[in-house]
Amino acid sequence: MVKSTACHNPSPLPDVKYSAAIFDLDGTLTYTLEDLWVSTNHALSLMGLPRRSLQEVRLFVGNGVGRLIRRAMPDGTSQEDYERCLSLFKDHYVRHCFDHTRLYDGVDELLLALRERGVAVAIVSNKLQAGVDELWRKFFSLTVSVAVGEHDGLSRKPAPDMVDEAIRRLGVSKAECLYVGDSEVDILTALGASLPCVSVLWGFRTREELEQAGATTFISRPDELLGYFTD
Repeated sequence: MVKSTACHNPSPLPDVKYSAAIFDLDGTLTYTLEDLWVSTNHALSLMGLPRRSLQEVRLFVGNGVGRLIRRAMPDGTSQEDYERCLSLFKDHYVRHCFDHTRLYDGVDELLLALRERGVAVAIVSNKLQAGVDELWRKFFSLTVSVAVGEHDGLSRKPAPDMVDEAIRRLGVSKAECLYVGDSEVDILTALGASLPCVSVLWGFRTREELEQAGATTFISRPDELLGYFTD
């Protein structure tokens, strides 16, 4: 887990209306934890390694599947075993990534309402670009115009590269954008990209964990986000 950034807390959101939204994916728009957990334990079991609890995997996610598997494996694991385990995970996850994955309640209605208001919407995710594309086709093709995942040439979050690329593709300015996420990685990402951040409370982190990471603005339901955007 990323260390607390309490000494660099972002300021509370100014009383302005935004016209563009940059969303994290896993834990913010989509519940993916169970499929990630199942695929992680599938790979660990094939390697003869101890399985991980759902709670442990919840804390491991946020920095991409490579870091997920690295954190799930015992300390001192060889690079060869890590690469094999990661490959086993990917093979399983590609085939089972929609077994339990779904939109959080109210997310589809939120995205439709943002579209009706003319709000520009993008996704930025540390998930591999191929996985982001699959989720976009299944859930977001009518409501999200830009979806940026992990691929060559862009550093993963919390580096600001993915956010900057999404903003470039949307054709908007940073002053128009609000970042929305569910983890300490998202707080750091927003900070690095110089964007205000709203932290959701239905995702993979608790309010206490988010506050320790520096979060200052929270929503507990998707429709609460609409108040930050132009009518």
